[in-house]
Amino acid sequence: MDIFIDHLSYSLGDNRVPLEDSAAAGRTITDVRSLQEAGFRRHHMCAENQTPYDLAAGAVRPIAAHLANAGAIIYATCLTCNGNIGKNEDYARTRDVKYLMDYPGSHLQSDFGLDKAFVVGLNQQACTSMLGSIRFAGTMLRSEPELETILCVSADRFPAGAVYEQSYNLISDGAAACTVSTQPGPFRLVAAHQITNGALAQAKDDETVGVFFSYMHKMISELLAKASMNAAALAYVVSQNTNVKAWQVLSRLAGINSEKIYYPTIADIGHVISADNIINLKHLLDSGKLKAGDRLMLTMAGFGLNWQGLILEKT
Repeated sequence: MDIFIDHLSYSLGDNRVPLEDSAAAGRTITDVRSLQEAGFRRHHMCAENQTPYDLAAGAVRPIAAHLANAGAIIYATCLTCNGNIGKNEDYARTRDVKYLMDYPGSHLQSDFGLDKAFVVGLNQQACTSMLGSIRFAGTMLRSEPELETILCVSADRFPAGAVYEQSYNLISDGAAACTVSTQPGPFRLVAAHQITNGALAQAKDDETVGVFFSYMHKMISELLAKASMNAAALAYVVSQNTNVKAWQVLSRLAGINSEKIYYPTIADIGHVISADNIINLKHLLDSGKLKAGDRLMLTMAGFGLNWQGLILEKT
């Protein structure tokens, strides 16, 4: 059964902040020049009262008209605390755990009238969780095709006072959404793959960088093998917004032409946690550069540590 991805959308934190301003405010660790050389110029932060759920709703709103037949919602978060829309002070006041079970996926289902959809939460794949939700949605549709369409959403914001840098990457608050469906769309899902090394769950930044290349190379090689293709057959690699120097090395290791690495939004929005791939894929689709039959690889690394990828084909 063919599975298709469609209706790409995203939202960002309301405040667009220059890198220099965040550095001056102590929201970054690495010096400004090094982050600029890594490709970063600005990032987005939520306004004081803007919640992760506000980001999710902002990503879903533009595609809401296409969700009438949605049979499921997969709501993915990187920070597990963001899986709870409730207020911790209510729990502290009452000691009633129901306040810790006020799930954003349920609010999304209700607020957008998706009465046919049930909700699944996914929150232990870190920045790879949006790709993980698409993979999971494809598996669900193959086993239960009557679901027809699944809405995949990822939303995260860093808590007040957080450092907006992880493993030498500038972070933005944001959300992404798309549909995964048995109905034809612009992209067909060809293959999916994930590697997890739980022993590295609390790796330091330098350790994370050190294992990035070997595990990403392994994930890419195994993903291409699943799709019965080689790197030369890829039209584009739609990457996460990660340090440009990382792909300068990784493209050589993986035998990928560096000109095929596509992440045009890195300077303006930085690394939007789990949303990068959808944001960059939407930009690529809107650019008109793709033609039918083009194969794309989406890649993401995240804490946990997780490495995940998809192969898509332009229809």
